[in-house]
Amino acid sequence: MSSNLLFGQSWKFIKEKDNVLLYTRQKYGSKLKLFKGVTEIKAPAEKIFAKLENINNTDWWSKDVTHIKVLFYEKNKQAQYYLVYHLPWPFKDRDLSVNATSTINHSVGEYKLTVVPLSGSYIPSGSEFVRINDYWQEWKISSIDKNKSHVELEFYINPGTNLPDWLINMVLSDSPIKVINAMKNSL
Repeated sequence: MSSNLLFGQSWKFIKEKDNVLLYTRQKYGSKLKLFKGVTEIKAPAEKIFAKLENINNTDWWSKDVTHIKVLFYEKNKQAQYYLVYHLPWPFKDRDLSVNATSTINHSVGEYKLTVVPLSGSYIPSGSEFVRINDYWQEWKISSIDKNKSHVELEFYINPGTNLPDWLINMVLSDSPIKVINAMKNSL
């Protein structure tokens, strides 16, 4: 999906927390927001990327992810997986099948991981979950020097029915900070 289709306005700085700068902007044609976290991490870019792209090492992921099934994995190229997110009562849990594509430019020390919904029904949708079909996530990691990296996490998610947009935006607002810090603490 072209990132131009997602963006409706410029990024707006919201706050800084735990050395992560948080930005938001409206998705074009929606009241839901895109979120971006930006930070520097004292680790080589390739080490950070190795942690992100390895779908077989998800211990650092949110505890709200209650199930992960790897459908396909080719190191440093592509991963396809199915996951379930737990939501508190009275909401149904959400499920999602995704395709993660890695892009690596070793000559300039840039790494990117783009995650979008997996087309097709690899895992049939059941009545116990609400299927997420509108999702986008992108990690960008670039070397500042051999032991320091610039890290950006951008994402958008529409978790489906029965949730008001204002609540989704409120609940997700600190997600980039939490996810980046969980990854950083796992290095």
